[in-house]
Amino acid sequence: MDSLRYADGSARLLNAEIADVLDLARLLADRGSLSEQATDRDCMLLRRFQRELRPVFEGSEAGDAAAVVEGLNELMARYPITQRISGHSGHDPSALCLEVTASSSVAGLLVGEALLGLASVVCSLGPTRLGVCSAAPCTGVYVDTSPNQSRRYCSDRCSSRANVAAYRARRRRVGAGAGG
Repeated sequence: MDSLRYADGSARLLNAEIADVLDLARLLADRGSLSEQATDRDCMLLRRFQRELRPVFEGSEAGDAAAVVEGLNELMARYPITQRISGHSGHDPSALCLEVTASSSVAGLLVGEALLGLASVVCSLGPTRLGVCSAAPCTGVYVDTSPNQSRRYCSDRCSSRANVAAYRARRRRVGAGAGG
């Protein structure tokens, strides 16, 4: 199982605006025919899942490990995950992995992947590895897999924007101090 890919996919899913099938198809553009199978019902289910998943990331950001574990457990009970062992290159034991089985819907598959990935990250790296972007006014989320748990932004764009704003603020302070 590529748990990091699944976990990162959960952040992309939560950060996505899924107003209609075209939005969902754009989110799934790199997933081949999966984007062609998307329906209005998938969009509705995924918007509901987004609302249910956000408190897990917010709990992690707040350092509330119990809320993260409880939230994920509740979601995994509500959305059972079916897994299977997959051999991408025959039956070479080094190439075997766990993956979420194809669900009856696109939403079911994406929810299963998201929950399995997040549960794996929480179990292996800890429940405070999920976060909410520190760049105001962004509310995007991220999965922090850095060795020293230092990630603070959902994207390079937000990181750059925050760094430029901090630089400009320092320059203004220096300029105000020199002119006063």
